[in-house]
Amino acid sequence: MPRSTHQFTPKVITANALLEGDVVYLTERDCWTRDLREAALLTDEADAELRLLQAEAQTGVVVGAYLAEMTAGTHGPEPVHFRERFRRNGPSNYLHGKQERI
Repeated sequence: MPRSTHQFTPKVITANALLEGDVVYLTERDCWTRDLREAALLTDEADAELRLLQAEAQTGVVVGAYLAEMTAGTHGPEPVHFRERFRRNGPSNYLHGKQERI
């Protein structure tokens, strides 16, 4: 069987907080944070998949956990795709919450 040419790219685990609906990220200590800079940047595929399974099991805390592609930035993980940049900044209808600080 030929080896896969798939190369794992760095990712973070993200979800939405169950009660507030805020975007949250999993930290190195397996806690949830609303600050992407505090998220654990996962570079090992097996570790990322295991931690994702553990995050998905936290049904009383978060919903919709998934792996989001990131790059290493000066101040922590940085989104690769527009969707994750949008989620990091919060709703776009008016300035409130995280957007007040932008």
